Amino acid sequence: MLKIENLSVNYGYITALKNVSLEVKQGEIITLIGGNGAGKTTTLMSISGLVEKARGKITFKGEDITRKAPDKIVKMGLSHVPEGRRIFPALTVYENLITGTLGNPSLKKDKIEELIEMNYTLFPRLKERTTQGGGSLSGGEQQMLAIARGLMMDPDIIMLDEPSLGLAPIIVEEIFELVLKIRDKGKTVLLIEQNASMALSIADRGYVLETGDVILEGKGKNLLNDPEVKRAYLGA
Repeated sequence: MLKIENLSVNYGYITALKNVSLEVKQGEIITLIGGNGAGKTTTLMSISGLVEKARGKITFKGEDITRKAPDKIVKMGLSHVPEGRRIFPALTVYENLITGTLGNPSLKKDKIEELIEMNYTLFPRLKERTTQGGGSLSGGEQQMLAIARGLMMDPDIIMLDEPSLGLAPIIVEEIFELVLKIRDKGKTVLLIEQNASMALSIADRGYVLETGDVILEGKGKNLLNDPEVKRAYLGA
């Protein structure tokens, strides 16, 4: 579904990505792990068309999107939930969800209502707070709202950048359970996480990034048990 080949990205004289290659197949949860500055967020921004590429190729659903504008990429069915939630605090939960449909102008009213009900099933707390302002929600609820808004465009693939960042452990577990439920709804997930242990435990496959390079790849559970990964990223 999504393929990156030999992707390089520079920020001035700094090389953020160096010949990165990875693949995301339909129905998978793929995770990217690595330390701060490894290039994880830059990878997602490159896919979304938000940064200029020095070299390489990105293909989505068989079409070259390397130089496509972000709005064109979104309309093809790719949703990006960035780090930091970035909900609209002055809008209600319901209004925030509706803004998510703007990326897919082909959605009809009946489909929009169906997507809202799907999200209220996935995130019952959002249903309880549907008329509440986004800014009044807890951190965990705001993260749920950000993910739900990303799902409102009915994407083929949703990219999540650090969805558990800054959340209490019990909420972190809930977020990862929701990622599995999203995959069960037929969505493909590309996940960036500092919580490498949790991410690898639910991922079909993972890639380890280090200073802009993919240094290791494999099945999630295999990477979870890899001694080098344990030493460098799992605190073992």
